[in-house]
Amino acid sequence: MKIVIPCYDEAERFPTASFVSYLSSHSEVGFILVNDGSRDRTLEVLTGLADRFPQQVEILDLQPNRGKAEAVRQGLSLALAGDSAIVGFWDADLATPLDAIDQFAGLLRERPDIDWVIGARVKLLGRHVARHASRHYLGRLFATCASLTLGIAIYDTQCGAKLFRTSPELADSLRHPFSSRWVFDVELIGRFLRRLAARGVAAPESRIYEYPLNVWVDVKGSKVGAFDFFKAILEMAGIWFRLRSEPR
Repeated sequence: MKIVIPCYDEAERFPTASFVSYLSSHSEVGFILVNDGSRDRTLEVLTGLADRFPQQVEILDLQPNRGKAEAVRQGLSLALAGDSAIVGFWDADLATPLDAIDQFAGLLRERPDIDWVIGARVKLLGRHVARHASRHYLGRLFATCASLTLGIAIYDTQCGAKLFRTSPELADSLRHPFSSRWVFDVELIGRFLRRLAARGVAAPESRIYEYPLNVWVDVKGSKVGAFDFFKAILEMAGIWFRLRSEPR
């Protein structure tokens, strides 16, 4: 299993200790740490972790900064070039703890009828999902727009915790750069669903499983601001148009 961690200016908040603990007890899991043109000591911090776990940690250094969408796309493409049956990406701040990887991967192994497991930040009793109220309500509006864009009911496209079963459809969905900088997750979902539909898969959305997270904490230092929400809505309109105008 290979998981991509996109990193941009994470030197001061990269949770090295959490990665060390997880890697030490999960020899079957590898990480591709993508340094996306960071301006601080991020590459040095990532290289330190790779030096400690050379069999499990790989560095992809992108220069100059390409943005999270391209960092994730290139990282996943590299992961797919190997022999991993499961690949994915995870936010570097570990708002979703690394132990959720085990839960996601377990679902993919137990459920041959699903190809993706993606995190959903749902505030339920007995779960710890700590999210600022403003982000929560903007997120609900965004999710409504995403559902309309994709033509499916989906709760949370933007959670930065996703695992995928390797497949030709996933590889093909990553073949070209994303047109969107802020909402590439929606674009990736749309591409994947279209490729499944072209293959004749009935109800392709059933191949994606949303997993309500047990723990998610809004970590300080996010690079995304409130104004970016409006940029994302504009990008989503472009995705809606492209999904309906591209040939299948």
